[in-house]
Amino acid sequence: MLQNKNIVLGVTGGIAAYKACALTSKLTQAGANVQIIMTENASKFVTPLTFQALSRNPVYTDTFEERRPEKIAHIDLADWADLVVIAPATANVLAKIANGIADDMLTTTILATKAAVYVAPAMNVNMYNHPVVQENMRTLYDWGYHFIEPGAGYLACGWIGKGRLEEPESIIQAIEVHLQQKNQWHNKKVLISAGPTKEIIDPVRFFTNHSSGKMGFSLAEEAALMGAEVTLVTGPVSLKTDNKRIKRIDVVSAKDMLEVMQREFPKNDIVIKSAAVADYRPKIVYDHKMKKQPGNLTIEMERTTDILETLGKQKQQQFLVGFAAETDDPITYGKTKAGKKNLDAIVVNNIGQAGAGFGEDTNMVTYINKNLEETEIPLASKREVAKQILMQVNHDMKDDKN
Repeated sequence: MLQNKNIVLGVTGGIAAYKACALTSKLTQAGANVQIIMTENASKFVTPLTFQALSRNPVYTDTFEERRPEKIAHIDLADWADLVVIAPATANVLAKIANGIADDMLTTTILATKAAVYVAPAMNVNMYNHPVVQENMRTLYDWGYHFIEPGAGYLACGWIGKGRLEEPESIIQAIEVHLQQKNQWHNKKVLISAGPTKEIIDPVRFFTNHSSGKMGFSLAEEAALMGAEVTLVTGPVSLKTDNKRIKRIDVVSAKDMLEVMQREFPKNDIVIKSAAVADYRPKIVYDHKMKKQPGNLTIEMERTTDILETLGKQKQQQFLVGFAAETDDPITYGKTKAGKKNLDAIVVNNIGQAGAGFGEDTNMVTYINKNLEETEIPLASKREVAKQILMQVNHDMKDDKN
């Protein structure tokens, strides 16, 4: 998997820097082209000459050491890389990257690269568990960084606990597994709906809901990382999409979303409807602002077309996944909904639980397939929940083929 891959290995200032020597050697033996960037403090543990001998390449230590006048070194290296590995990653470098600080060769390169970044933290157990370190790691994870969890055991500081740099063989294995997963959907087309809809009353007012679109956008990002060509149909949200593998289509109303989803549905292999679409809309839409009148106001509402049920009736080869955001008996309702709407799977979440409501950065869900097998996905960032959902979808699709 690593043959001829261009890998930038960032080594930071921790005692675990000595393990990076073995990692460099094993990456080179695996056929990778390895360029090393060392922080100033890393050089206090291992000399650059050691890494130069192991990688057979010069070692970068200084942002302002420009060896080729026609190129800017950290930009050239950032563009060259197929992937970047930071091992060991100290609390300091995690904080810098999470807060956009670029004050050395490593951080400037990382902020400039478009390559996948793999982070292998190593530090004292209490540092690792500190809330600010955990928050910085969550931030980077939500940006799409891949973490290789540290091991637990006796640490150089004398403490026993989590914080020991994972072994070089395990780091390489984790990278290879991810690269393999990344290519799983390279020939797949995925259609995802996200966010709320707005149902217009007049030029000033509308009905909507609290959906932020974060869950659907996380699903789109993770599907793109798996190699899929993604179409994201989103209601009005403030979120941005930068991934070139994601085609974004913005809509406003339930009617708009229905039209786009029906148009795109036949072109796709996997369809995930995570949007919170309005069930009702005003029967009359006024061209002019409704003036305030004495007394109460009654607005007559009519049903919108059920998008998921419509797609379920039209389904041919597509793997169709729905979402059910509930507060009362969510599992029972989810199973009923999945059968009624001809779904291959449904993702159920109890929005009454702490950390699982609209607008949250986290979620916890139950994935239920068409055989009514339940898989609990515990509280985690929406990016991690999205990854787990897609892994379940991939598993069920393989079972269907068998």
